[in-house]
Amino acid sequence: MAVPKRRTSKSRRDKRRSHLHLTAPSFSTCPQCREVCLPHRVCPSCGYYRGKQVLVTEEV
Repeated sequence: MAVPKRRTSKSRRDKRRSHLHLTAPSFSTCPQCREVCLPHRVCPSCGYYRGKQVLVTEEV
């Protein structure tokens, strides 16, 4: 069975984990209502996606 001969140092361990960080979500503006929404998703405020109305939203 393969067993490491030496202990992995903190520096080597942290270098390996340097890409395991969280990224902030990117936002885009809706071309219909100019609200901020997530890209490639239906706008939650107006219900439009790619220029077509997909969801019917109630105006309050």
